[in-house]
Amino acid sequence: MPDPGVHLQLFIGPTIPLPAPYPITDALISVEVTNDDRQRDGFTLEFSLGKDTLMDYSLLASGLLEPPNIVTIMVTIGALPQALINGMITQHQFLPGNKPGESRLHVTGEDIGLKFDLEERSDTYSNRPDSVIVTQMILQNGLIPKVTPTTNVPIEMQMIPTQQGTNLEYIQALAQRNSFVFYTEPTLVPGVSTAYWGPENRLGLPQPALTMNMGPDTNMDTPINFSFNALGPATPQVTIVDPWLGLTIPIPVPSGLHPPLVARPASSLRKTIARDAAGLSMVDAILKAAEAVTDSADAVTATGTIDAVRYGRAIQSRRLIGVRGVGMNYDGLYYVKNVVHTIKRGEYKQNFTLSREGHISLSPFVVP
Repeated sequence: MPDPGVHLQLFIGPTIPLPAPYPITDALISVEVTNDDRQRDGFTLEFSLGKDTLMDYSLLASGLLEPPNIVTIMVTIGALPQALINGMITQHQFLPGNKPGESRLHVTGEDIGLKFDLEERSDTYSNRPDSVIVTQMILQNGLIPKVTPTTNVPIEMQMIPTQQGTNLEYIQALAQRNSFVFYTEPTLVPGVSTAYWGPENRLGLPQPALTMNMGPDTNMDTPINFSFNALGPATPQVTIVDPWLGLTIPIPVPSGLHPPLVARPASSLRKTIARDAAGLSMVDAILKAAEAVTDSADAVTATGTIDAVRYGRAIQSRRLIGVRGVGMNYDGLYYVKNVVHTIKRGEYKQNFTLSREGHISLSPFVVP
């Protein structure tokens, strides 16, 4: 649809998404997919409507674009297929026009992780580690679990983990307790997704570099904008209370939980107080301090727009990516926080947001 070098595939169905019929793909004007490292992914499809029956618009009458049908969006750039999202339709916006071809239909939805947030539950989970509880919930919702094992087994005589709310709320609470993240990602099989519960992914092979000022190797048409926020990092002050002696015990502040990306991390100018840590154990309090340091560590943010055909692939959020050609302070590896894919006929743009904790990358090389 968008470019001779890009092939867009749209799959739709009530349970198993199948290739969208020609009338739907022919009416498709634009696609927008947002992949975010902390929020649920989302998509918007814009269609041109024509009243080609006596009483209604055929795309509306078909029922394929009705909630909660499943939608999978895939792109192939060159010979590389990539899935952008596997989600559920949640909303329509119908904009009728007075002239033929002016009517529009906007179809929006969220990633398949929405399944975890549709039903409130009251449950208990005796003598089970957090990772076992999360794995059970993921399998119940038909996703492939990618769960980092945990070893904390609450003894029933001391504590019984209790869920009051949706599975998503409980999974996110367990993730926060372990300083983990939770998100779903599509596979190359339409309708099939993985569910990741574990540490933020700042390891693995980085994606090819975003390149400026390097002649024929340059793949950025517009500059990358860098921002250094000295007020971002914060040092938490965490104290617990000994249950037997009633003494207040300060907890030493550990380093963050992420593998470092830079040689010169930004200094912390702010101090914060963890006001809900008094009743924690020593181990949980140290983990909470490390989580607070990690959450505020990224002082450098980079934003920009790149043409997907020139770059050669779809950028993935929640992964590392290289930057080169902007000088020693800002070259090197970054973590991809957010990508917005905008696809139209003849155009595929990607708006990205990157972050890291300071200047001068620890990695002397990036993937070209």
